[in-house]
Amino acid sequence: METSDLIQSLANAARPIRVIRPPLLRAGCWLLIALVALVLLALEHGLRSDIANQLRNPSFVVGTTASCLTGALAALGCLMASLPDRSRYWLLLPLPPLAVWTATLGYGCLTDWVSYDAGGLRMGAAFQCFATVLLVSLPLSASIFVMLRHAARLRPTLLTLAAGLAVAGMTSTAMSLLYRLDATVMNLIWNLGTATLIVLIEAIVGRRVLTRMAKAAGR
Repeated sequence: METSDLIQSLANAARPIRVIRPPLLRAGCWLLIALVALVLLALEHGLRSDIANQLRNPSFVVGTTASCLTGALAALGCLMASLPDRSRYWLLLPLPPLAVWTATLGYGCLTDWVSYDAGGLRMGAAFQCFATVLLVSLPLSASIFVMLRHAARLRPTLLTLAAGLAVAGMTSTAMSLLYRLDATVMNLIWNLGTATLIVLIEAIVGRRVLTRMAKAAGR
């Protein structure tokens, strides 16, 4: 085959390439999805009954802000690191607010560990909490994996861990605003426990999901 014919055949078989949106814009869209989910849940369920008092509590404000920043910066970090020309050090972005978030939970554990009331969280309330976790985490997980579908072969494990941390941070923020989890044991279970579970699940299945989505996008 002549070189000119080869070039022409390759040009005819080429498919248009869609430019990926900037990471900051995609992170903003993801945060908007998280905000919409939180607003809908707040309209349906209502904010926690003592929200006015909690907003005057420095520990609650700092902890909730830190969990929200952890989710937002983890999303931005993994979307940045998903590009081949960006450093993997973007994945370290959520570590400072993560440390603050963990510290606020640990502080509550040290100062108020005797406040646990075995009847403080009934089975019905526990089911509502679990349902809220699903309602928040599922759409956020699906949307961030769609945004990361072109990064299946680029740091897949680290990206899925960061994505899981992003979802966990936003889920914890929603739980803090919607439910009274003042008992320290319950607070630790629903915050650190739920966050750890979400991160582990996404680390296990996230790589497979990204690989399948990348294959589907390449067809």
